Amino acid sequence: MMLKEACKRILTTSMGVQEDETVLIVTDTELHDIGATLFETARPLCREALLMTMNPRSSHGEEPPPAIAAAMQHAHVILMPTVMSLSHTKARGDACTRGARVGSMPHVTREMLARMSKADFNEIERYANTWADLLSKSSMVRIVSKNGTDLSFSIAGRPGNADGGVFTHKGAFGNIPSGEAFVAPVEGTANGTLVIDGSIDVVGIVQSPIVITVKDGLAVTFEGGPDAKKLEEALMKFGPEARNIAELGIGINSAATLSGNTLEDEKIKGTVHIALGDNSTFGGTVSAPSHLDGLIMNPTMYLDGEMVIEDKKWKI
Repeated sequence: MMLKEACKRILTTSMGVQEDETVLIVTDTELHDIGATLFETARPLCREALLMTMNPRSSHGEEPPPAIAAAMQHAHVILMPTVMSLSHTKARGDACTRGARVGSMPHVTREMLARMSKADFNEIERYANTWADLLSKSSMVRIVSKNGTDLSFSIAGRPGNADGGVFTHKGAFGNIPSGEAFVAPVEGTANGTLVIDGSIDVVGIVQSPIVITVKDGLAVTFEGGPDAKKLEEALMKFGPEARNIAELGIGINSAATLSGNTLEDEKIKGTVHIALGDNSTFGGTVSAPSHLDGLIMNPTMYLDGEMVIEDKKWKI
């Protein structure tokens, strides 16, 4: 019952489904039960509900099958509970360009939906917009942490993006559960040390911090034991573009907790995350079949020299 209630709140409050609309649920064999619950919940709320199930993709950002991509061009609302994220795909981008409202739900779990769907959507939306506006107005970022992060890069001219959980206007897109603001750093400008001490895709919660040396916008070395080796091996499959410093994200959801699932972890209020790989769908220029988010648990962050987060506490 808790899952169905969470699904109904997502469909009505987050996506604003109308009775004359078509709702498409794109899922895979691993998360079919959640997809099926969304489908059954959507049926009485809209004109037409569709459920399409595919084999799991091999990586985040891999395109869905052509038949699903085609169907995405003809839906008003699309929800995507899949193991691997379809956020950074051409199919998703094209659907939004045509006006679809899209919620991406990679590796979502029943427990996560029940917990995070209780968050205050209006508060999250307000925080997301505030941070997105601040990122849009800023040029330089520096992030430091007690674990050794000291990373700087430019975001000059790059738009801040709000993922506040309310996707009711044409072309809207974000994660569900929601709760972040994010921006694509200018390619080639990131330099310093990035220490992932929370979690990262392909690893989960890190057993020891992963220390990444960043030079001219690319992650060049990885240290920190088995987790670092696993991350580097995963990136090797996709070429140098997968090492691009692709995203700065700011977590804003007070209901989120560290679970090892990046969809939730990156939303933890006060944290920041840095993604490696693709950023072509939200203001960057790098296209790669991979997008991996790494969490910094207790960051201090400066925008144009002004401290805006101090050891996880917001200063704005």
